[in-house]
Amino acid sequence: MTTQAQTGQGVDRPDIRTKLYWAINDNLVLIGRYLQHLTRSPDQLFTALMLPATLLLLFRFMFGGAIDVGNTAYVNYLVPGILVISVTMVAVSTSVAVQSDMQEGVVDRYRTIAMADSAVIIGHVVAAVVRAAISLVAMVGLGIAVGFRPAGSALDWVLVAGTLLLFALALAWVAATLGLVARSADGASGLGLILMFSPYASSAFVQPESLPDGLRGFVEHQPVTLVVDTVRALLLGLPVGNTGWYAVLWWVAILGVAAPVATRLYHRRYA
Repeated sequence: MTTQAQTGQGVDRPDIRTKLYWAINDNLVLIGRYLQHLTRSPDQLFTALMLPATLLLLFRFMFGGAIDVGNTAYVNYLVPGILVISVTMVAVSTSVAVQSDMQEGVVDRYRTIAMADSAVIIGHVVAAVVRAAISLVAMVGLGIAVGFRPAGSALDWVLVAGTLLLFALALAWVAATLGLVARSADGASGLGLILMFSPYASSAFVQPESLPDGLRGFVEHQPVTLVVDTVRALLLGLPVGNTGWYAVLWWVAILGVAAPVATRLYHRRYA
């Protein structure tokens, strides 16, 4: 985003600065803007932490004793699922934030200056990933405080972080797409809830083997379950097998579709 008094996206920028430089600069400015919202609106972080923390405490102390997950303590089984759920909390806030920018005229002001079309959406996506990262750190700390005892190596933790951040990035792009498709903030919130509740039909809380056959087949093969199972195996020092590769392939593919679709939707409707 330049400081020159330019209007309209067709205005040429100085030759000494390339389009790539300006695209990076525009994205950094918008990323900074949306990250500032986190410090100025701490309720966003509180909301992102409240539900996964409540679920962790509820299942750990109320329901955990009634759920059999085999040879490991239920809290060790539960925490990886809670980490995935904490990432999905970015879905509603990202969808609503994108739609709010469209409804409140923020994008109209951006259109009056020379700015990369991708900057608005990328700013929201990066802010969502940062919120997810903060939530993940908090949930790991809370999990350890209530009895979670991971057995993974340092490399396993690095792989867990990479898997969850890939998941957060892809999910944020999907949420941004839903925010662009929605016609109101309420509609965006409703669409975001679909993503937020996707881990509830996964292996986050119970083993798929305990479910009815039809539901079991869906739970075992849906992409969120792949993330949960990968994170759980890595944190508990168990064999990952092909599950990790399948999880990465699924969410790289989703990211590869969602990012260009969101960018195109934004360009067609608002650029």
